[in-house]
Amino acid sequence: MGIEVLKTCIGCTKCVTVCPFGAISMVDKKAVIDLTKCTLCGACVSVCPVKSIVISREAEKKDLSGYKDVWVFVEFSDNSDPKQQGEIKKVSFELLSEGRKLADKLNNKLCAVLLTDKNRDYEKILSDYGVDKVYLVENDEFLPYDTDVYSTAVMALINKYKPAVFLYPATYKGRDLAPRIAANLYVGLTADCTALDINKDGLLVQSRPAFGGNIMADILSPNSRPQMATVRPNVMKIEKRKSGNVEIVKEDIKIGKNIRRVSVVRRNKEEHTGHVKIENAEIIVSGGRGLKTKERFDVLHELAEILSASVGASRAAVDSGFIDKKHQVGQSGTTVRPRLYLAFGISGAIQHLVGMKNSDIIIAINKDPNAPIFGVSKYAVVGDGYDILKKLIEKLSERKEKVGN
Repeated sequence: MGIEVLKTCIGCTKCVTVCPFGAISMVDKKAVIDLTKCTLCGACVSVCPVKSIVISREAEKKDLSGYKDVWVFVEFSDNSDPKQQGEIKKVSFELLSEGRKLADKLNNKLCAVLLTDKNRDYEKILSDYGVDKVYLVENDEFLPYDTDVYSTAVMALINKYKPAVFLYPATYKGRDLAPRIAANLYVGLTADCTALDINKDGLLVQSRPAFGGNIMADILSPNSRPQMATVRPNVMKIEKRKSGNVEIVKEDIKIGKNIRRVSVVRRNKEEHTGHVKIENAEIIVSGGRGLKTKERFDVLHELAEILSASVGASRAAVDSGFIDKKHQVGQSGTTVRPRLYLAFGISGAIQHLVGMKNSDIIIAINKDPNAPIFGVSKYAVVGDGYDILKKLIEKLSERKEKVGN
């Protein structure tokens, strides 16, 4: 792997201003790259107007012995003001908990990657999840999120410190950032993993549903580093594990303002009504096509109100027009992990089970005694989902009135 400036360079200096490590200078009106400083992040390649800077990728097998440690990209929640940093998202703690197990099996360190405008003692929060080291980059350009800005910084860190494993959340940011980095580094990426492990050869086993969710595929990346995967929220269990002193590695990566190729003209925020979103809900009452009509499905909202729950749905219910897709639970919807999951009239296609089987308690109601959902349920009720739904609402309403009085 190497970098080269072609004779077609026009001396525009755009590459000089965007280089995070000051590795490019102008000599006789031509760009010259200091290979001792260059990390091959590709920022200069993306801004060159005449494509005079080329990074070559050698196909032969490279030495992987220098790659170590498990990295987790820490994501922050969106704020109403895009110029203000939100809180660390729950999925980051899920990945750190799983990353700790992987790091222990590899006898490596668990490292968190933090890109933020300002450190707010995040290392104290992360120390509760077994983090050994934090790679911290502070820059105002990280707000709001931008693919070019983030990928430039992350690639610089990867090329300098060489992680063996790098995990990203399968959120809209993680799904945007990880493929860009994988493509630029010519490494593999497994998307939407639901399980991770280390095999006897020390390789990351990345498991995800395949063929429409009908089988689970185990994927390896034996010839490239880092081994990268995005992991679906709510599939890994959060486990706190206090670490000792967390080492902080601060990197001063220069991010030029002109590196952004996309500008946000307007933001439209969707107002959320009712209870919390299903991905964060403690209780979910979910319905399927077995409820037969939208009017019957709407009765779920009555039960949700009584239980302070959120309403979920199978894909079949969404496709039937019973409720909006944002309520869909499953492989092509949202993965959930509530304390209680109530399923009315859901048969349990594998795509749906993938998205809710990690719930603490699952209660399923279905007329078919052989419904697949009963295989993951703690309590199974054979009967008409709508009739039992109405009776449950009636009994809970009566109880609520008595308690209230």
